[in-house]
Amino acid sequence: ANIPGTHSPGTNPPATESAPWPGDAGAGPSRPRRRWLVWLGLSTGRADPVETAHNRLLLGAGLFACGFLAIGLRLLDVTLINTPEPRLTAARKNIPVDRGAIVDRNGVLLATSLPTISAYADPRKVPNPVEAAKRIAKVLPDVKEETLRARLTGDRTFVFIKRNLTPRQQIEVNRLGIPGISFQREDKRVYPQGNLISHVLGFSDIDNQGISGVEKHFNEALRGGETIQLAIDIRVQSILRQELQEAQAKFQAIGSAGMVMDARTGEILGMVSLPDFDPNEPGAAPEAARFNRNTLGVYEMGSTFKLLNTAMALENGTATLTSSYDASKPIQFGRFTIHDYKGKNRWLSVPEIVMYSSNLGSARMALEAGMATQRAFLDRMRMLSPPKLELPEIGKPMVPQPWRQINTITIAFGHGIAVTPVQTVGAIGALVNGGVYLPPTLMLRDQVEAAVGDRVISPKTSDSLRRLMRLVVEQGSGKAAATPGYVVGGKTGTAEKSGRGGYKEKSLFTSFLSAFPMHDPRYVVLVMMDEPKATKETFGYATAGYTAAPSVGKIIGRIGPLFGIPPVDENAPEIRRLIAIDVPHGSPSGNRTSIAAGDARATQ
Repeated sequence: ANIPGTHSPGTNPPATESAPWPGDAGAGPSRPRRRWLVWLGLSTGRADPVETAHNRLLLGAGLFACGFLAIGLRLLDVTLINTPEPRLTAARKNIPVDRGAIVDRNGVLLATSLPTISAYADPRKVPNPVEAAKRIAKVLPDVKEETLRARLTGDRTFVFIKRNLTPRQQIEVNRLGIPGISFQREDKRVYPQGNLISHVLGFSDIDNQGISGVEKHFNEALRGGETIQLAIDIRVQSILRQELQEAQAKFQAIGSAGMVMDARTGEILGMVSLPDFDPNEPGAAPEAARFNRNTLGVYEMGSTFKLLNTAMALENGTATLTSSYDASKPIQFGRFTIHDYKGKNRWLSVPEIVMYSSNLGSARMALEAGMATQRAFLDRMRMLSPPKLELPEIGKPMVPQPWRQINTITIAFGHGIAVTPVQTVGAIGALVNGGVYLPPTLMLRDQVEAAVGDRVISPKTSDSLRRLMRLVVEQGSGKAAATPGYVVGGKTGTAEKSGRGGYKEKSLFTSFLSAFPMHDPRYVVLVMMDEPKATKETFGYATAGYTAAPSVGKIIGRIGPLFGIPPVDENAPEIRRLIAIDVPHGSPSGNRTSIAAGDARATQ
């Protein structure tokens, strides 16, 4: 009898111990492999169904873990260990890094670059260039079909279809499904302020190369991604442009320009030239609109030069504030006759010469100082060489060669020499700030840079000029520039424009060059009008006192509070002490000048 747990020799063992697995015999899988199949539930056997499902989940999780581990190791290798060089298409090889931004003194964005998409083609891969050009021109109306057809039928491997597409345009072109058409990322230069500061900024071309203005002057720095911060205050710029636009329209001038400069640092806070243009669409503007009158134009600045002439005489000791000069009769010099506009026909003291803007008195003052002194002084005031400013559009002064005595006479009242307006602004800054010339700049200056300058006149001469400029607004031709509380001073300038056959009497170039507050000068303001027309309100006159001076007053009234300059009582003793000046009546007894015989003669 078989006893449980035992067996006789030669008999089969119990199934629980040694019974063969199904399929062990014959050509079936080996025993270990069979066990794995049963374990996974892929073959019949005695494995528990729940255990089989659990085993399958474990295997799947293991496989996923291995996959993620492999991907992670590959990413580590690509990004940190063995970074490959990016493969650039022909179109991308010459694309620069993002062009740097341009901001104003307060960080307001003036120019920046935004990513855009451009469409290009490999003509070799375009199967039907004629049909492709026709279809593309339908979705991109500003692309000429004929031009595109010629590009696509050429033998080049790369041609642009259109650059700086809008997202909708990109979708429309992509939708055409034309083989050989691709897209690439580029940068488009954007000017958020539009026309407001166009002549200062200039613009760059479609390849991000600076073409004019600050964009060109700082092209390399901008291409390197550097941010350029200007001294311009966009608030001042806006006020200046608004007032110039209004005046230009009122007097039907063909153009106008203006600047605001900090007399203590030389920083230009505002610079406007009209007409202007939109730097976002520079090609749409006429050439005249891209002309910067402030820096590229050279003009005979008229009677504003009388300030320089008077400073020269006072600084060199050939005149004092009590000196008098004969302004009773015109000066005849060869074929030229010099006379006064609404002259007083008498001897005038130095303050009267400035207040009444006497050509005769200024001419005699210059003759007494002499040609050499005049030329040396104007050179010291940077009037004889191009200004050094951060713009490529810089005009070269027109200086008489040779410098004769007749030139000395006419230059005394702003004719016979043509300079850029930015030069006169820089010179007047030195006349009022205590006598130190600070080169005008469009860049933000720190305190150390602002303190560096050249002394060109003494503090005493500067003090006299401030008082004389205040006198012009209080009692002279600049009354329209008066702004209550801001102690404005300045000088009018009205010059006839020259042309073929000489000067044109009805074509005027008017300007008002001012500073404020005159008891403690901070800012210089210039307004110019090109060929303004008289109105009923100006009683038929188109001179600077009527056309340019009022705009200066409006500008100062708006930017004064902006700069935090509190209005003052202009008649307060402490203010009068700093700006008042005695105006002696001119008389022959005070005369110190004469004209050499044969050089000029006084005639009726």
